[in-house]
Amino acid sequence: MTALGLAFVPTLPPERLRSVATAVEAAGLDELWVWEDCFKESGVASAAAALAWTDRITVGIGILPAPLRNAALCAMEIANLERMFAGRLIAGIGHGIQLWMDQTGAKVASPMTLLEEYATAVRLLLGGEQVSVHGRYVQLNEVSLDWPPTPPPPLMLGGAGPKSLALAARLGDGNLLAGALTEEEISNACGLISEHRATDMHPVVATVIAATGPDAEARLVAERPRWFRPADAPIGVAGDAATIAASIHRLAGFGVTSVCLQPTEDEPDLAGFVHFLGSEVKPLL
Repeated sequence: MTALGLAFVPTLPPERLRSVATAVEAAGLDELWVWEDCFKESGVASAAAALAWTDRITVGIGILPAPLRNAALCAMEIANLERMFAGRLIAGIGHGIQLWMDQTGAKVASPMTLLEEYATAVRLLLGGEQVSVHGRYVQLNEVSLDWPPTPPPPLMLGGAGPKSLALAARLGDGNLLAGALTEEEISNACGLISEHRATDMHPVVATVIAATGPDAEARLVAERPRWFRPADAPIGVAGDAATIAASIHRLAGFGVTSVCLQPTEDEPDLAGFVHFLGSEVKPLL
C-alpha cells in the first residue's frame, strides 16, 4: 500500500509544527515531511522536534542542501536523530536551490559532482566506516562517527532534472521528487528512475498539493503560482476523498511509493484537513 503523509510546508510558522505533528499521528497517517528552505526553517531542528512530540509516525527531511553543511556534520546530525528515534527517520539530501546557495556563498560550480561526493561520504560515515576522501568538494581525513546508527536510516536523494534523478536513483535509497509537478511529470520521472535504480525496491516520494471543501479548486488555482507554476497547470488535486484517493492510486501506478500531501497556504482548517486525510482518504488506499 502507498504510504500517506503530510508536508509541513515552511509557509507555516515553526510554532505550529507541534500541533500538526501530533494531529498527523492521531489521524493515523504514515509520515510527516519537514522541509528545509532558505531562509525559513531548519530541517534538522524540525525533524528532531517532530520525532520527540510523536511516538509512531515516520519523519522525513526533504531536503538538506549539501552545499550548506559539511558532510561530516550532516552525518553526525542524521546519526544522532536515528539513534534517538530508531527506525522513524528518513533523511533526504540534495542540491538545494541554486539562487539560495549563491546568497549564502555556498554555491558550487558543479552541483552534480558535489552531491555524488557528498552522498557517498555520508553513506560511508553512517555505515560506521572511517572515511578519507579528497574530492573536488568533499575533504575528509580519517573521519569516523563514534555513534553510527545500526542500521543507518534510509538516505534519500532529491533532484529535479534528468541527470539529478538518475544520480539519485543510482546512489540513493530512494528518490525525493520535486514539488508542484503534474502527474505526467511524475510519471516521466518515475520512468527515468526505473532505468537507473540499483534495485527494484526503490522508494519514490511525491509531494502533491491537495485541497478539499467547497472552495478547494479555487484555492488550488491560487496555490500553483506560489510554487512558480501557471495557475491553470494540471498540478495538485482538489475534491473529495474519492478524488484524492484516485490521484494517489494513479501515482502508485507510476511507481510512487509514498505520497506526501501538501495543504494550500490558505487552508482554513489544517487540523480538519489532516483528520480528513486519515479518516476518509487513507481507508480508500
